[in-house]
Amino acid sequence: MLKDYLSVIQLLKRFGLYIYTGNKLDDVDLITDEVKELYDNGLILQEDYLKAVLILREEHKRIAGE
Repeated sequence: MLKDYLSVIQLLKRFGLYIYTGNKLDDVDLITDEVKELYDNGLILQEDYLKAVLILREEHKRIAGE
């Protein structure tokens, strides 16, 4: 169950995906792309995809100070 940013990162780790660019905004954007790829390829449920996207949007806003 996805509940926060760290749980989305854990989701990616289950698929052997590790993202670190040194720039948090870029990380969030890349993680969003990877989550979409996982969903498009049928590897995660729609519920998990939508929750992850919501969490990542909020994280992006928090980091960017919007």
